[in-house]
Amino acid sequence: MKTVTIEGQLRTEFGKKAARQIRSQNLVPAVIYGGAEEVNFTASSKSFKPLVYTADFQLADVKIGDKTYKCILKDLQFDKVTDALIHVDLLELVDDKKVIANLPLKFVGSSKGVKDGGKLILKMKSVKVKTYPKYLKESLEVDITDLEVNGNIRVEDIKADNMEIMNSPRIPIASVVMTRQLKQEEAAATKEEAKK
Repeated sequence: MKTVTIEGQLRTEFGKKAARQIRSQNLVPAVIYGGAEEVNFTASSKSFKPLVYTADFQLADVKIGDKTYKCILKDLQFDKVTDALIHVDLLELVDDKKVIANLPLKFVGSSKGVKDGGKLILKMKSVKVKTYPKYLKESLEVDITDLEVNGNIRVEDIKADNMEIMNSPRIPIASVVMTRQLKQEEAAATKEEAKK
């Protein structure tokens, strides 16, 4: 799994004034929680870019002094006006403690319904899972080969070993809908049948 390394410095001052001072130096205040202790630190906004501006699920190795924390991204805050990153929350991965993470869905295969002229509609890009850190992966594969026209693949159809999927099992994640051309062809075929 891809891992982004972030070099940070421990934060010593808190409050709005201190946060403004930090941001004026092109640094972003951040916090790591979920482990033995909460760690407040700052890092350059540039170092967060590969972690923040991607659809990929990645791990972060945050180096602060002589310690390294293995984390996942939990929450972000952006400035309402400038859209600049102003705060990052990271969750420390502890081996024997389950974590909740959003894992991207990776659709594989060629759908029967699409081959028959239907159109594939992807309704979800990721699902929320609860699992131990060792089972986390970059994405969950969803095979759409057997998906036919007017068919759905639902959350309950996702194969996720050693993970509990938190989304409602009946929510569709992908479907193949009939295209206008296919509808017209079916209507024409029905008329032909009626004439016989």
